[in-house]
Amino acid sequence: MSLALLLAAPWLVQVHVAAALAAIVLGLVQFIGHKGTAAHRLLGWCWVVLLAVVALSSFSITGVAGPGRFSWIHGISAITICLLAAAVVSARRGRIRRHRNSMIGLYLGALLVTGAFTLLPGRIMGRVVFGW
Repeated sequence: MSLALLLAAPWLVQVHVAAALAAIVLGLVQFIGHKGTAAHRLLGWCWVVLLAVVALSSFSITGVAGPGRFSWIHGISAITICLLAAAVVSARRGRIRRHRNSMIGLYLGALLVTGAFTLLPGRIMGRVVFGW
């Protein structure tokens, strides 16, 4: 593992990675913690902001489909922003089951599954973590 490649990457890539890693950790804290408390709401808002930063910063990261071109991952980012808004609205309206399912889906899909694709050979995180 070598962080040199990540530290040499553009600052928006660094922000994207830092927000994603923080969202992964904070999401786990949210899953484990008590729901409906003031702490859950505060940490939830922090998580929403982190995931929004991840999604929005992804639009400045191109290269998978060619320099300056968007890929399918950017479609997931657009969907993520919409689902984040819907999940917050669900919580505000007391639709807790929908809120919970949305947040779990976002965690698994927008963070873990999409994040796994960043570990593929030739991608920055693949080189950072595995050296390929």
